Amino acid sequence: MHIAKYISVIIASTIKFVGGPLSGVALGLSWLETAICTTLGMMLSVVVVSYAGAALRALWQRYRPDTRPPKRFTKRTRLAIRIWKRAGLTGIALLTPLILTPIGGTIIAISFGVKRGPYSSICSLVALSGPSFKHSPFIRFQD
Repeated sequence: MHIAKYISVIIASTIKFVGGPLSGVALGLSWLETAICTTLGMMLSVVVVSYAGAALRALWQRYRPDTRPPKRFTKRTRLAIRIWKRAGLTGIALLTPLILTPIGGTIIAISFGVKRGPYSSICSLVALSGPSFKHSPFIRFQD
């Protein structure tokens, strides 16, 4: 029943990137299986949000209409602007697996007008070569 384990890791990493390696270890998957499923899960959420974002936003506003105007300068928007000014797209892509969720990083990149292609390619590079969980002292993978 490896397919169920793979799907569990993919779903965990679509919501939060760190959830993929943690669930891979808990399910007893090898490092390579965990890395592939984690990358697939992160990229799945990036692709879904970037290509279906307008439809999801319209659906959200249809069922949850907001009558008050949105706040312009919150702590989150200030943080996003600060990251964008300092590091640009690369900074957002690097912080997506660590601090932001894959969905949040994609929303921030799209809100600054980044095209779909560059963000997806940079996120896949970060996911593949980013923080190596194999050498982490806290996580032990079965090889």
